[in-house]
Amino acid sequence: MIRIIFPVLLGVSALVSASLAAAEPVTLAQDAPDSYEVQRGDTLWDISGRFLRQPWRWPEVWRMNQREIHNPHLIYPGQIVVLDRSGPYLRMGKRIGKAGTEKLSPKAYSEDIGQAIPSIPQNVIQPFLTQPLVVDDERLAGSAAVIATQEGRVNTGLGDTIFAKNVDPSVQAWQIYRPGFKLQDPETRETLGYEAFYLGSARLEAPGEPATLRLTEAVREIGTGDRMLPAEQPTLFAYAPHPPAGMVEGKLISIYGGVSDGGKNSIVALSVGRSDGVDPGTVLALYRHRGRIEYKEEGKRETYLLPDERYGLVFVFRVFNRVAYALVMDTDGQVAVGDRIRQP
Repeated sequence: MIRIIFPVLLGVSALVSASLAAAEPVTLAQDAPDSYEVQRGDTLWDISGRFLRQPWRWPEVWRMNQREIHNPHLIYPGQIVVLDRSGPYLRMGKRIGKAGTEKLSPKAYSEDIGQAIPSIPQNVIQPFLTQPLVVDDERLAGSAAVIATQEGRVNTGLGDTIFAKNVDPSVQAWQIYRPGFKLQDPETRETLGYEAFYLGSARLEAPGEPATLRLTEAVREIGTGDRMLPAEQPTLFAYAPHPPAGMVEGKLISIYGGVSDGGKNSIVALSVGRSDGVDPGTVLALYRHRGRIEYKEEGKRETYLLPDERYGLVFVFRVFNRVAYALVMDTDGQVAVGDRIRQP
């Protein structure tokens, strides 16, 4: 089975009206406001975090009048989010009246979808929307590959001609990448795939073996041996955050870019996937291992394993059988390779 990971376009919608099962009641954030005016650049996670201690649980508390709001899954700058503390619930409203005598009333909106507030920071994952991210050994074995460049150059660039093998003649647009950093299971050391460095794109000019293509983008030098895959259009998703269906236990196996630690808005690879009950929108908690300590008393030595420290949350946006990619949403410290992940 071919497994190749592509990042996907985040949907502009992430709210659902159905309640999600939860072990604890939703609790309000300290100093939660009665209302908040949505600003350009906000995300649904950030907005919900102003009201809730667990911002990922926003689908449980939103209440919208679907007859008045054409698409209840969209929120725009200038709208007012109103807190009903009896639930708690969050509703949409609009400020009316003169200064000092403001009231809140329901309002129907019709806006350009491009201005809608995303669920998580879309600009952070923009480089991952259409470019290859991870490939595995199976895909590498039979993939299209550059076998020669224009006039025998070692490397080539924008507008140049390249020649490649194993090119599907029915595919016009191609992406070119180079396998890079190895992703390994931290427990078994099994290789799960390789992070792919995006090099550029090309368009098929003449099918054959080899096929002739012209480079339409080159962000890095492209040369013989570089791999190719069909360029796919990003898929729209409406991510609703939710806990995993069951118990999940895994580790953070990579921080994109090959660094050993990161922080909020880092893209991370996890050693869990579809086979573990993880799907797009799954929220998982980050835990830091505190290690063991020795305690001495009256000549006796005792060893204790300290409990792991929970310190952050990640939001999964792409899932495959044994690996998932997620965005770090909240953290009170550095995120490190080897940290544990569990259900929140």
